[in-house]
Amino acid sequence: MIVAGLMRRRSAGIAPFTVMSCDNIPGNGHVTEDAVAGLASLVDPDLAQWVKENVAFPNAMVDRITPATSDREREILAREFGVTDAWPVFCEPFRQWVLEDRFSAGRPPLEDVGVTLVDDVAPWELMKIRMLNGGHAAIAYPAALMDIHFVHEAMEEPLIRGFLEKLEREEIIPVVPPVPDTKLEDYLALIERRFANPKIGDTVARLCQDGSNRQPKFILPSAADRLKAGGGVTGLSLVSALWCRYCTGTSDSGRTIEPNDASAERLKQAALQARQSPQAFLALSDIFGDMGNVPAFADAFSRNLNAVWEQGARGALKSYLAGKL
Repeated sequence: MIVAGLMRRRSAGIAPFTVMSCDNIPGNGHVTEDAVAGLASLVDPDLAQWVKENVAFPNAMVDRITPATSDREREILAREFGVTDAWPVFCEPFRQWVLEDRFSAGRPPLEDVGVTLVDDVAPWELMKIRMLNGGHAAIAYPAALMDIHFVHEAMEEPLIRGFLEKLEREEIIPVVPPVPDTKLEDYLALIERRFANPKIGDTVARLCQDGSNRQPKFILPSAADRLKAGGGVTGLSLVSALWCRYCTGTSDSGRTIEPNDASAERLKQAALQARQSPQAFLALSDIFGDMGNVPAFADAFSRNLNAVWEQGARGALKSYLAGKL
């Protein structure tokens, strides 16, 4: 439909509309442009060239924690608002929309309703991916291994909150490039408040989902940049080690963890083998890429995984915070 609409605009000599992406995919404007121009090329190569030269596909970043709907949300809605809805969507008060100011034929005054208009969305996007999404991954797996249900309950556990703060300050923030008009320490404080909000009802299980896709996006790039800069990766490799332990399918108490990854069975087999040979998990090259063969990361991962098995998640976090890992 987008291509058809652009064809009509071009034929009528009317300026093309802007194709503005609102999804939560990094580089969403680039992805959409590739898809639209690619489809247009199958119709008419000249149309594809016109699309590339004249149509704006601004990148955008959106951020608002939105937990999965459960009976909890349905009951709150009925009790507090007198509304019966089978699928209400709950969200936090915080919202952020950063959008590149590139439009084909003008735009509405989006800044009047809180949109941050920028020349390049990449710095904000990288900050969010590494600090917020990476932070979610950091607290998710120790919380799951400790049988903690809600994210705000995880933040009430001093060991988990301490792990998040130490990891962010020592290993993640140093590899986040500067963001215009933003102090990364203030952004971290904001993240901590958002994660600790008890009204959202975000679950640890939701944060644990799809780890095989999240680790390569949210954790491993920070680890790679740390090593390039000559820094340590004790905390980041501990996140991966906790995920590995989580993939075995039981918490520290022996409680069953339900599979929530498309590669769950393969991950479980590798994670169980990793108890004796940590390299078995790092050998999942579609996830770890070259990082599994980088001695500094592999050694830290092995050391941390052994600590998680020997001490449990709680003990491993204590050791990390005490500087003993």
